[in-house]
Amino acid sequence: MITCENLVKIYTIDDDHEVMALQGLDLQVEDGEMMGIIGNSGSGKSTLLNMLGGLDRPSAGKLIINDQNLLRLTDKDLVRYRLETVGFIWQNNARNLIPYLTAVENVELPMLLKGKLKRDRAKELLERVGLGHRINSKLNMLSGGEQQRVAIAISLANNPSLLLADEPTGSVDTKTADIILDVFRELNRELGVTIVIVTHDTLLTRKMDRVVAIRDGKTSSEILRRSHYSELLSTEQTDNDEDQNDTHVELAVLDRAGRIQVPRDYLDSIGIEDTNKLQVILEDGQIILRNPNGEKVGSLNN
Repeated sequence: MITCENLVKIYTIDDDHEVMALQGLDLQVEDGEMMGIIGNSGSGKSTLLNMLGGLDRPSAGKLIINDQNLLRLTDKDLVRYRLETVGFIWQNNARNLIPYLTAVENVELPMLLKGKLKRDRAKELLERVGLGHRINSKLNMLSGGEQQRVAIAISLANNPSLLLADEPTGSVDTKTADIILDVFRELNRELGVTIVIVTHDTLLTRKMDRVVAIRDGKTSSEILRRSHYSELLSTEQTDNDEDQNDTHVELAVLDRAGRIQVPRDYLDSIGIEDTNKLQVILEDGQIILRNPNGEKVGSLNN
């Protein structure tokens, strides 16, 4: 569904200053997958979401979504892409909803923009997110969680193949966040829609099969549900699948040049501060990293 290769985004602040938000990011998302993206503030995750949503253009690299090359689309094609291919859910409901419209009228709005109003379809989507009893309610009559579920229904109005959500649970409590995530999972399973969620909530990421961590504008690691990781290594299933579903494994991501990002706290813990060099040794089927003084940093099994 999504292929990002060496994706770069540079913002010009003024005549003398530029900011590189994405620095050669690589990412693959399979059709029908539900995955999360995490990262510290400024890591580039929101910039990536804007790229995927067609809200901003990459500066360089390759970005293919649903067989469309977003770097080559005209402005008119990008408008069509945003209307037909992708649905977007923002953290701030003021960007999702029109306050003087009812819930069903809000869901109908993207259809009107496309020129195909379907009241029954709007009602069906609200039923699907558990708000069939709220179709005539306006914004001030809905809780924060209900407003976010209306936003999800809006994002589905034009049958997109990709849903993008930017911190969709950031303004609700933990219980409500759990309900919202369950709605996403049901939509993913029942409709087969691909879903990418940017979140800082580690409790939510534990419920996803795959979570990509972005550091300094690059994909640095992936967190996989244990059972999913086992399937990648072997077609044989272990006897304790239930325990596997409750645990995750974090894997470092190698870029196409074989480079790996070593977390800063790993380096700080062994005193690597005044140098940018490490010794790399191949020993007994392991790649061993040592600091310049010979102290072992860690190893990567062959």
